[in-house]
Amino acid sequence: MGDLSYARPNLPARDAAQAAEHERAAGVVGGLDERDLLMLGAAIYWCEGAKSKPWRRAVTVQFVNSDPGLLALFLRFLEVCGIDPTVPTYRVSIHESADAEAAVQWWAERLRLPPDRFRRSVLKRHNPTTVRRNTGDDYHGCLVITVPRSRALYWRIEGMIAELFRIADDTRTRNDGP
Repeated sequence: MGDLSYARPNLPARDAAQAAEHERAAGVVGGLDERDLLMLGAAIYWCEGAKSKPWRRAVTVQFVNSDPGLLALFLRFLEVCGIDPTVPTYRVSIHESADAEAAVQWWAERLRLPPDRFRRSVLKRHNPTTVRRNTGDDYHGCLVITVPRSRALYWRIEGMIAELFRIADDTRTRNDGP
């Protein structure tokens, strides 16, 4: 790696600019009402959730991620949808070289989840040819949230996403007009 000493004098200015931009962006957010949580939850599910495919018709809501903030947002979405926190099941998906039990405890504490709702962890086989950077004490694997008997919720998400896509397309079409 090359000499980075030329960049060091600029770090405080860059960090200050980044902090200012974060503050400006946070000011735009304000609060989250129920409608906001529904749209955000549907959108993040559509990005990260297990969706039905023509070759695999599945209508169970399952969400997988390693980001505690995104998972907390999804859990709030489930609450707004009327899903009781004791209904979903949770499973940690983690590399076999990590401490799966500690990861389960970490996720349960971090997201205030009922420990008895956790299922057995899924251990990913170690591939020695892969260079993994997700190791150490900060590695907690991915959390899988599964909502049993969630066909109606899945259809609700599909409906919200279809409408969001329709609105986005209509808006783009109007803006592309003559």
